[in-house]
Amino acid sequence: MLENTPKRRTDTRQRLLELAEQAVLAKGFSSTSIDELIVGVGITKSGFFYHFRDKNDLARALLERHIERDRVLLDDIFQRADELNDDPLHGFLVGLKLFAEMMAALPEAHPGCLAATLCYQDQLFDRTVHALNAESVLAWRRRFRARLDAIAERYPQHEPVDLDALSDMIATLVEGGLVMGRALKDPSILPKQILLFRDFLRLTFQP
Repeated sequence: MLENTPKRRTDTRQRLLELAEQAVLAKGFSSTSIDELIVGVGITKSGFFYHFRDKNDLARALLERHIERDRVLLDDIFQRADELNDDPLHGFLVGLKLFAEMMAALPEAHPGCLAATLCYQDQLFDRTVHALNAESVLAWRRRFRARLDAIAERYPQHEPVDLDALSDMIATLVEGGLVMGRALKDPSILPKQILLFRDFLRLTFQP
């Protein structure tokens, strides 16, 4: 009877997603099998297919979960920064400092980015997953472009800068910092990159 309760079904789905994410980040999606997931969670193969139609559906669910966690995390950090500062530039600088401190506080190198991992193996997925992954990147651009627009209205740039490219720079340094930090087993690389971007932003806009 307990197996059929909504909470039990939700718990099983979440356990599958947790285990799948760990495996995908460790060795890639193509090397992660349904069999290892059902053994790890302790369910039957039909139990897996109750939650996900196939591996593509699993990838979609993993990506949706990743996007939502990113949204909540970034909303929390930059909303706290906004509460400390009315000025758009200073608020953004505070938010970047909080972001760097959060990444520096991780006990070991970040395991990596799920969106990037799926992108590297995009031939495995359908258009829905491709579109969702592209949207995850564009969401970062829109988030930070809106902040840069507010800054640019108050502070003239010392040198003209493409604000879309500057917005994308945040995502690219995070992805690059994760790769370098994992390769060198040095979790300090990403926080340092965020702080360097923060210095660049200050020099670009601050009088």
